[in-house]
Amino acid sequence: MKQQWYGKTCRLGMVGGGQLGRMFIQSAIDFDVHVHALDPDPNAPCKDIAHSFTVGSLNDFDTLYAFGSDKDVITVEIENVCIEALEKLENEGIRVFPQPRVLRIIRDKGIQKEFYKTHGIPTADFQLYTNAEEITVAKISAPFVQKLRTGGYDGRGVQLIKRAQDFTKLFHAPSVVEQLIPFQKELSVIVARNEKGEIRAFPAVECEFHPEANLVEFLFCPSEISSDIESAAHELAQKVIRELEMVGILAVEMFLTQDAQLLVNEIAPRPHNSGHHTIECNITSQFEQHLRAVLGLPLGETDIVRAGAMINLLGAEGFEGPVIYDGLEKALALPGVHPHLYGKSTTKPFRKMGHVTISGTEIDDVKSTARTVSNLIFVKS
Repeated sequence: MKQQWYGKTCRLGMVGGGQLGRMFIQSAIDFDVHVHALDPDPNAPCKDIAHSFTVGSLNDFDTLYAFGSDKDVITVEIENVCIEALEKLENEGIRVFPQPRVLRIIRDKGIQKEFYKTHGIPTADFQLYTNAEEITVAKISAPFVQKLRTGGYDGRGVQLIKRAQDFTKLFHAPSVVEQLIPFQKELSVIVARNEKGEIRAFPAVECEFHPEANLVEFLFCPSEISSDIESAAHELAQKVIRELEMVGILAVEMFLTQDAQLLVNEIAPRPHNSGHHTIECNITSQFEQHLRAVLGLPLGETDIVRAGAMINLLGAEGFEGPVIYDGLEKALALPGVHPHLYGKSTTKPFRKMGHVTISGTEIDDVKSTARTVSNLIFVKS
């Protein structure tokens, strides 16, 4: 008899208990799947809605192995975990998606870039360095982008070196140095693949980044690109997940260059900030799609139902403590506004506290409302 990988017979382990896990669980409830979460923070966003919640390190072999040993399927909401423990679990017959070998490629930006190069995936020119001194000796001309090979997240571990004086702030750790790309737009395509090799991509979104926090502040969908660029972006995202032979959902961030070429910037093997609007705006959300993929189910349709925008709610500078969402009530009076608050009780500067989706029939109206909402809500303490 074929194993049923959904419903109450399935024990699904989520490594990480943050907001991505929280929204994943909300989709899993529709499938009556019991999600068990592991996170080092006893007050993580998943703690009250997971079927069970375990407090423990994601990077400790024994902790992660013990957590996963009685699960049918394991997935992650963060790349920086103990891959050795996941490999042992996989070798013992537990289904781990995305696969540990994929996590090894993606969590090290140097290995990730070499993967693109080996598999003919267009990306910015790059060099790998072990420390700041090597970069200085190499006499690289600014401007360029320096990215820590491991450990970066939510814009941390990435910096723009604009001029020679900025060399004093170089990261003193193994890093990737990339050519600075003059681009028209930053795009993201969320793509999913199941074990049968079925692949589906969501329509491309256009991203606007916060100038200081270096993470997405706004996204809009549909993006203002030609149908040819849209098709090329889909093909590129599908090539990446196919070459990885990955199971699960993958965010493929891209640059659209001034000469209309697409270059892969980075990828994330999990639900992603640039796919949050799909909850309200697409037939299938990115979270449901990830669930379908890791459970071996047919993938859902990805068509747009309504035009959408997404705004990240970031903790305001100068505030740290119990959170207050000032202006939320005024924002809710506007059409198409739907908040997602992540259940984090305390705020601090640039911390992701939630997001707001704005949906409507016309993208220009949605964008206008999004700008208004951005000026209305202030996350403080």
